[in-house]
Amino acid sequence: VRALRDDAAVGHVVMLTDDSERVARAIATRTGLTEWRAGLLPEDKLTAVRRLQDEHGAVAMVGDGINDAPALAGATVGVAMGAAGSDVALESAHVALMGDELERLPDAVVHGRRALRVMRQNVSVSLGSKLLFVALAPLGYVTLVVAIAADMGISLLVTLNGLRLLGRERAWHHSANHDRTTDSDARA
Repeated sequence: VRALRDDAAVGHVVMLTDDSERVARAIATRTGLTEWRAGLLPEDKLTAVRRLQDEHGAVAMVGDGINDAPALAGATVGVAMGAAGSDVALESAHVALMGDELERLPDAVVHGRRALRVMRQNVSVSLGSKLLFVALAPLGYVTLVVAIAADMGISLLVTLNGLRLLGRERAWHHSANHDRTTDSDARA
């Protein structure tokens, strides 16, 4: 929660819970949250998400239970906690984290941003090269064979650019598994 709150792009973090006020306050104190809403029914969570969207724009909702499903579906980005999540929550969300470790959410945000950046790069390079060759071909600067070879080369380039994400993902999984091993060794 602290990592998300410290992320300038995230901005505002609010806990919406069906827990009692006392439990919500204790969790908020432990996690450093300054705003929470307790005792919420599923429709109350959805209403709160919509109000937050009106006030702040895009809203991400993280949840794991059937009571979170309407808010997950109504959020700009619904994130279900996979291991502990109910089937309804998983189906309602836009993103499913395959574990129940909330501390991995900032990493998921970083990976999502990186993937979006690579997709934008790939689309820009691909469309830019096509526009360039469409403009140059009628002027006689580019033959059909050169245009086809360039198109295949650009396709290979954007594929390799996308594959960079997989290399980083493997390294991240290795690091995450190492962190868990180190943490459990430290507790033993």
